[in-house]
Amino acid sequence: MTARDTTRRPGRWAAATFVEHVGSDGVVVRRGSRRHRKHQMPPTGSTWWAPTARGWWIAVLFAVGSLLFAMGSIPGYADAVGARGDTVTYFVGSLFFTSASLLSYREVVDASSTAQNPHGRRFLVYQPRRIDWWATAVQLVGTIYFNISTGIAMADNLSAETAHQHVWRPDAIGSLCFLVSSALAWYEVCHGWLAWRPRVWSWWITLTNLIGSVAFGVSAVAGFVNPVTGQVKNADGADTQTLIGSICFFVGAVLLFPERTEKAPP
Repeated sequence: MTARDTTRRPGRWAAATFVEHVGSDGVVVRRGSRRHRKHQMPPTGSTWWAPTARGWWIAVLFAVGSLLFAMGSIPGYADAVGARGDTVTYFVGSLFFTSASLLSYREVVDASSTAQNPHGRRFLVYQPRRIDWWATAVQLVGTIYFNISTGIAMADNLSAETAHQHVWRPDAIGSLCFLVSSALAWYEVCHGWLAWRPRVWSWWITLTNLIGSVAFGVSAVAGFVNPVTGQVKNADGADTQTLIGSICFFVGAVLLFPERTEKAPP
């Protein structure tokens, strides 16, 4: 089966949320772009164990990264492991997020049609008419900002200006990227901004991720670092929102497992 873009649906993004499969017999099957890329090949392994499948690794990496972020924001964890241990936990979690995001981006690239990727590139592509390309590319950028923020936070004796410029600001940008990415992923699944599809795994996945991204955004606002005094606006509130967002991301990651092996709808 080959794939080509659907361009007959009205709206700026609506066309990008569908693709058409054209079989050798000429029969065209139209389905959502998310399902197209998530089910390019028949699923291998079982729902919960498939180490040869990229989709399985995406779920595992996102789940581990979410757990580490949740762990770092649990009240009392920083007291138990120390400030440095807490920042290391966040940094390692951000690396898992970046790894999962990179695989998600590659998943989108590999689902490209020949028209979309005529040179057969594996990574550096530009596909502005694809909503899934924007969602995964923006998410990947956001994870890199989290790498920067959590990495610099591990340093000792940061000045107030450095903490503001190189810890809080990258964190805020990363949170904004996650919010934009999650909103685009939600639109892709719903084929619009509103939909009620509780029987569809992808609907729950994008919903929980969107809620988690909102929580991360609130955390970034609460975690504002004063560039003069170095004081955090609301450290407890930032930790609470990070914990809520991380739990949501963990739930979304776990739901990726059954989505990978779900049967195609008629």
